[in-house]
Amino acid sequence: MRRLAFVLIAFLTGPALAAEEAEAPAPDPLFIDATEIELDAFQWLKRTVIVFADSPNDPRFIQQIDLLKERPDALRERDVVVLTDTNPMADSALREKLHPRGFMMVLIGKDGTIYLRKPFPWDVREISRSIDKMPLRQQEIRDRRAAPIR
Repeated sequence: MRRLAFVLIAFLTGPALAAEEAEAPAPDPLFIDATEIELDAFQWLKRTVIVFADSPNDPRFIQQIDLLKERPDALRERDVVVLTDTNPMADSALREKLHPRGFMMVLIGKDGTIYLRKPFPWDVREISRSIDKMPLRQQEIRDRRAAPIR
């Protein structure tokens, strides 16, 4: 009888545990910790928004991340990846290249050109407008319009 009870408990709770594990959200590939990333890895593949701060508790950093999370589809549509660096002691390659002082948001095009440096948070609408003015983005829009409908 005990074996039957044990088997039933294991049988009935197994799917519930699996369902809980399946419901755990996967990490968002849109947001990546920049301390171990080389910027060249994204050249010609992604536009990068890099958000620097001296601490993850910086109110401007928190506001910027919240603004970016409000409209992730607009960022994905424009091939954007968001890199974050909140550890000035790590001396990441991005900090060496871009020399942030405190909070800074940087927008880099697919070609590696730095298009924006802002010392305050920007919302996705403003970032999207800047991206949509980039020559490569203009070409992507033209190519999409010219593509045959399937």
